[in-house]
Amino acid sequence: MKKEIPGFTSVSAVSADLPDSGPWSFSFSREAAPGGAETLTVRLDSAEPAPPPRFTVALVCDAPGVRSVWTSRRDVPVLDPDWGGSMKTAIANDSPVVALVGTDEKNRLAVACSEATRRIEWRFGLREEDCTIRVSMSFFEDPEAPLSSYSAQIRLDAAPVFWSDAVRGASDWICARPEYEPAPVPPAAFDPIYSTWYGFHQDLHDREVEKEAAAAAALGMKTVITDDGWLLDVADRSYAWTGDWEPSPNRFPDMAAHVARVKAAGLRYMLWFSVPFAGWSSKAFKRFEGKFLYSRDNLRVSVLDPRFPEVREYLASTYEKAVRDWGLDGLKLDFIDSFATPDPDPAAAENWRGRDYKSVPEAVLALMKDVRRRVEAVRPGALVEFRQTYMGPAIRSFGNMIRAGDVPADPARNRARVARLRLTSGATAVHSDMLEWNPRETPEQAAQQIVSVLFSVIQYSMRIDRLSEDHVRMVRHWIAWTDAHREALLHGAFRPHRPDLGTPLLEGWTDSERIVSVHQDDLAVRVPAGPQRDVWIVNGSDAPSVVLDLAAAPERAEAFDAC
Repeated sequence: MKKEIPGFTSVSAVSADLPDSGPWSFSFSREAAPGGAETLTVRLDSAEPAPPPRFTVALVCDAPGVRSVWTSRRDVPVLDPDWGGSMKTAIANDSPVVALVGTDEKNRLAVACSEATRRIEWRFGLREEDCTIRVSMSFFEDPEAPLSSYSAQIRLDAAPVFWSDAVRGASDWICARPEYEPAPVPPAAFDPIYSTWYGFHQDLHDREVEKEAAAAAALGMKTVITDDGWLLDVADRSYAWTGDWEPSPNRFPDMAAHVARVKAAGLRYMLWFSVPFAGWSSKAFKRFEGKFLYSRDNLRVSVLDPRFPEVREYLASTYEKAVRDWGLDGLKLDFIDSFATPDPDPAAAENWRGRDYKSVPEAVLALMKDVRRRVEAVRPGALVEFRQTYMGPAIRSFGNMIRAGDVPADPARNRARVARLRLTSGATAVHSDMLEWNPRETPEQAAQQIVSVLFSVIQYSMRIDRLSEDHVRMVRHWIAWTDAHREALLHGAFRPHRPDLGTPLLEGWTDSERIVSVHQDDLAVRVPAGPQRDVWIVNGSDAPSVVLDLAAAPERAEAFDAC
């Protein structure tokens, strides 16, 4: 049954596709929001608890000049036909925001949904028949436990502001809800990091990590993340041993002493855990038999069901104990997007026996907030990292570092992912994917990896003991430079330009300075008139020079090389 919902001015039409029968009643209301935005509230009610039905809300936007549809999912947004564009958002999948961007870089329509925990299936794109843009949101695509009521809000913002300002406003609107209040972000979350992943992968030993940590500290890095590999005696890229979280007796015979040695070198210490996995070779796999959501044969693991209170207690106590006993400063928590409701859900046939939550997303939210609380009690200001695509409003309520998803040695995609995260992460620290480059590259070529992600906290992952002297000098220079300009790079205003072209120009500014990074050959950079301040133009392109379009003559101009 299709229901038209009248009264909206920001779009041409709003409608809902509703079930033809069942115990549920639907109601819809419109409210005007500050700044000209409009909000649609959808409410469902049932006299008796029942599984909520799938329903869809659809929008029609007659927006001339739209050339791309921005989402937190895509590295380069394009304008799909309406049968081609799609995205899934949930607690551990992206952010429930879609924005239509015009050729003038102005917002045409930013759509946001308050539901950032349960799964929503988005469809969007251009309808061939009339050149209008269609956006739809389908709710309850996953099996859901019985409810008596449910409500969600959809915000429509057609203000003709710069497109990224509209995206940021949509994201801030979601995070203003009490259940998504962002976790505090300590200053340490903005310090440069050394990660072991690309340099070592799983072939890790405590003494090698300590040697690299000392070299990282000498270059100005402040934190080490020891990634996967501390459990295993053999580096086979397997996850079969995850779940017990006992260090390899051969590679890390005394984790607490190892952590203490790294911290003595002047660095904080974070450790990797894959949250949902019980590997088939672990004791945890036998301990939690019958308490899994499903298995991943390719990884040789089963995924724990967080609806069981004993599962949540085991995971939370594991991290709490690791932070306390080993002296950790933080955790890298991985793979939480693997928590997913199977279809059919065996819990329903068991009448949710032994489970104190019926909803998997709600159980994940409860688990991670408990982890945050318990770790924070042991280590106030603890660092907690998550990565794309688990990076939405819910994640910010218990994580204070969000890292770009894996794009090894790919500066263009790393830059695009950092830009997307900056728009949806508020004050949460946004980190680049770990950097690596070919050791035979020139310092200028290697520096492109760094320049592409200047507007993030940079994670380095090259083996420092194998870097050339020129590369060491180059890294030292950029760590010092980014630290000196941290306010404009990480905390000031931020705008990425032309997302449809891969964000070839990014800029950030404060009252005292403006920084522009350029990533396309022969791109003219406009330097507008305005308050007197330093303007830094950083060339991340392959061209040896940058064209400047100056609104006024500078007092002075200086040029610098990659070191």
